[in-house]
Parts: sequence; C-alpha cells; structure tokens
Amino acid sequence: MRLKFCLFLQSKLERLYMLKINEIFYSIQGESTFAGERCVFVRLTGCNLRCTYCDTEYAFYDGKEMSIEEIIEVVASYNCNLIEITGGEPLLQSDVYPLMTKLCDKGFVVLLETSGSLLIENVDKRVTNILDFKTPSSKMDKKNDFRNVECLKPKDEVKFVIGSQEDYNWAKDIIVKYKLNEKVTILFSSVFGKIEHEELVNWILEDNLNVRYQLQMHKYIWDPAKTGV
Repeated sequence: MRLKFCLFLQSKLERLYMLKINEIFYSIQGESTFAGERCVFVRLTGCNLRCTYCDTEYAFYDGKEMSIEEIIEVVASYNCNLIEITGGEPLLQSDVYPLMTKLCDKGFVVLLETSGSLLIENVDKRVTNILDFKTPSSKMDKKNDFRNVECLKPKDEVKFVIGSQEDYNWAKDIIVKYKLNEKVTILFSSVFGKIEHEELVNWILEDNLNVRYQLQMHKYIWDPAKTGV
C-alpha cells in the first residue's frame, strides 16, 4: 500500500512540473561526438544570452506549457533512445532538472546543450553535458561561468564556435588555462557563413591542436534556415 501511495504521489508531483517547450522534433544529431545519429530534440523556450550568430532566435519567446509526462510521451513516440535537451538556454527553467532525471530513469541517453553561462552542477550525472563556451565574436564571452569546468565529467564535451582568428586564439588560451584536453572532448566549429572551413581547419593543423572539428551537418542536409530539423 505504501509503495502504491508513493508512486501515486510521485506521479502527481510530476504533473505539477511544467516547462515551456518551443518544439520537439525527430532528426539526426548534427553536431558533437553523436553527429549522424538519430535523435529527438526537446527545445526549451527562453535564453539569457543574445549571441551575434544565434540561429535559434525563434526560441526566445514562443512555446507552450507541457508537463514532464506530456514531454516524455511525445519523446517516446519516436522510438529513439537518444534525446537532446536544448534551447535557447534550457537551464533557465528549473523543472528541466527533474525532466532530465526522469528521462535517464527511463533508459534514454540524454544530452544537454547549454551555453556555459549557468552552472551545470545540479544536472543529473548520467546526462552528457555539451558546454558551449561563448567566444568573443558572440559578444557574450563575459557571460561564461568557468566554474563549470570543475563540474565536467570525462564523457562531457566542450564546444567553441569560431568566427574569427581572435576567437580561435581565445579558445586555444582557454583550453590551456583550464587544461580542458585533460578533462573532456573539445569541439571546434565555425560560425556558419562567417569563416571558411578550410581556414579554420588549417589553423588547427598548423598548431597540431587536439580538438575535434565538426560541421553543423543539419545545415548541409536541409536549408540552413529551416527549423525543426
């Protein structure tokens, strides 16, 4: 009887958790070490940053309220085990933490794409954090919270979006300063349409830099402006 009551209470509490969701869609993972894999994306509404190269401004305000149960029901309907929680900035909504924990409990592989401006210390340890430290050309680099480095796990990833040689040199300095090569996989990508891939790759090769270069694969498969992919 006590177990039944506890399960009933847990279910009732979960219905009280509400998140503002911009979109949930099924696609392939376009970035990270999971690139090319089937993935369900849960995009939360709202962002505390205004990066110059942002490609998801539509997620700043638009969305609908959904409970954790409703979100998981939609996610499960795609029959895909890989889930990415993204935004905007998903950590702005406190109920994202129980959502991620519940998804992990159900056996999903959960990725969190977050800007690095908010602490990840309370994120479920089963989640893979993809921490996107903002480079100078974003005009948001002062918002980076480098205390996050101490919260990183070996399976986590740190991403730098490079739009200029200044960004590249800045990222190199951050990697050395925080010994990121000893902690996690490091991802470099270029600001889409801003810098030539060949140019950035040549810098990486010239410096023998231990990073993983990546393309935003989805922008080459579909129209770069297309949403829900």
